[in-house]
Amino acid sequence: MENGTNLRRGWTTGACAAAAAKAAFTALRTGMFPDPVEIPLPRGGRVAFALAETRLDHDGAHAAIVKDAGDDPDVTHGALIRVRVSAAGPGISFRAGAGVGTVTRAGLPLPPGEPAINPMPRQMIRDALAEVGRADVEVEIGVENGARLAERTLNGRLGIVGGLSILGTTGIVVPYSCAAWIDSIHRGIDVARAAGIGHIAGATGSTSEAAIAALHGLPEIALIEMGDFVGGLLRYLRRHPVPKLTIAGGVAKMAKLAQGRLDLHSKRGAVDMAELAALAGVPGVAEANTVAEAFMLAPSLGEAVAQGAWHTANTALEGAPVALEIVVFDRAGRLVGRHER
Repeated sequence: MENGTNLRRGWTTGACAAAAAKAAFTALRTGMFPDPVEIPLPRGGRVAFALAETRLDHDGAHAAIVKDAGDDPDVTHGALIRVRVSAAGPGISFRAGAGVGTVTRAGLPLPPGEPAINPMPRQMIRDALAEVGRADVEVEIGVENGARLAERTLNGRLGIVGGLSILGTTGIVVPYSCAAWIDSIHRGIDVARAAGIGHIAGATGSTSEAAIAALHGLPEIALIEMGDFVGGLLRYLRRHPVPKLTIAGGVAKMAKLAQGRLDLHSKRGAVDMAELAALAGVPGVAEANTVAEAFMLAPSLGEAVAQGAWHTANTALEGAPVALEIVVFDRAGRLVGRHER
């Protein structure tokens, strides 16, 4: 719920692709498109989708579904997911159509050269087609304007070029779960590890990312755009450690981390200014209007914030063999605090 209102769930690109594939495969076998078309979900239950496009010709069948992400601010909400099914075989093969990317780096769930159609959506498609009959086909998936939409995702940094990924582990989009972003954090770590990168940096924003890259001379593949999700970064690194991790952020975000927050979004609460004043040892800080003003009143606050943030993050790592560094930057990208041990 948000503001007392129930939020509406949506459907992943993988679920939409599975439904469109089933509709196209049915038409390929029977000459008729089922509309709506119903598919099973990976964790039980079924869902039906209305078709936005259909076409049957001598080479194959085409169906499309408009992705509905519910009340989640998903970049693919409203995107047209197009699937073409044509005779091939044996078995089911997958192809990236217009707007779907191709994997170019190791470390992702798929090897380089494969279309960016993740393993669970592939299984959903196999399960959906099996309800119609034995399938010896090629399934080509495209997304209208997918290359443009992909520019608003982390695909380029992950080495997925040419478009979007077809995603989803449950078929369901939970509003504001930010599952796609957190999954991109995990995949970024996987790609860096596969490339043998021993030092990665998670940054809260573009200013801190540029500053930490310059400070350490890190390549783009070592940079993890974690945003507010430092908890998602740290929990994954507990299970998949790297030799060294730097967490970089602005003064306000790092102050929240210093105060024990692992989700740094503004909706999760503001910085406790009284606690910040105690940390600074400067009583006047408690009356500051913003964290930036508090740093102006107490220039040494950066070191105290970095140290407090280090203890929060190190506790979250739960003893994982990761050398941890915290770096705090101001809005201009100037270093104001640093702690490592």
